[in-house]
Amino acid sequence: MKKITNYSNEKIFERLLKNKSTRNYWNYISELRKRKSKDIFEKSFLFTKSENIKEKIIGINVLAQFGYPRLHKKIILKRFFELLKTEKDKKVLSSILYAIGHNNENLTVNQINFICSFKKNRSVLIKHSLISAILSKTENLAIKTLIELSNDKDSDIRDWATFGLGTQIEIDNSEIRRALWERVNDNDEITREEAIFGLAKRKDIKIKEILIKELKKIDEFGSLILEAIEEFQDKDFIKLIEKQISVNRKLKTVNEEWLKNTLEKLKEIE
Repeated sequence: MKKITNYSNEKIFERLLKNKSTRNYWNYISELRKRKSKDIFEKSFLFTKSENIKEKIIGINVLAQFGYPRLHKKIILKRFFELLKTEKDKKVLSSILYAIGHNNENLTVNQINFICSFKKNRSVLIKHSLISAILSKTENLAIKTLIELSNDKDSDIRDWATFGLGTQIEIDNSEIRRALWERVNDNDEITREEAIFGLAKRKDIKIKEILIKELKKIDEFGSLILEAIEEFQDKDFIKLIEKQISVNRKLKTVNEEWLKNTLEKLKEIE
């Protein structure tokens, strides 16, 4: 089979448009992004104006991270916001929002406010991509939107929004802590652990007892809890981890190296 790197630009676009399988879709998109040729940029930009949904999404996905280093970012971002104002198809809207997420470093307050209006959309796909678009943003409405979506009925939305609040920003205030505490008992395990991590990162003293309980029942999926303990930076956990290593040698519920690594990091605390 011919390597994708040996395909011409036209051949890759042809494969993206004609292939029924999506197996190599992102490999093709990634290859076009890496190439800095003018024709790829122009064709992708033209695709964003197409009435054909497949073409439009391909154009958006290529432009989302075009060039290494990135090229034409201002022009591309402007085009994405033009599309947002008129587009109705949820798959296209989702692609645009994910693409903005790759280019959100210098968004204006007005742009953030416009993006956040999509929180009212019923589509899980759009709400998930909205979160991606505002991850790491610290403007008031971006944070309020993440707080609202952290309480969504869909567990993937709650997880992603809780991750955005707990991990992706450094801001620490009562609203954020309250939102994270509301997820500490979430019925979705990943969301719950993201909330615990966010509170440990903020050194919330009340999370200590929960970390102790989580450590005692840690299993093969508990790496985030150990990261939370490292973030909490409390030397009381040194003895608790040593005890857990001893227990784990009998039960073998978690990778011992994870426990040892956490132990070493705790011992480095001054």
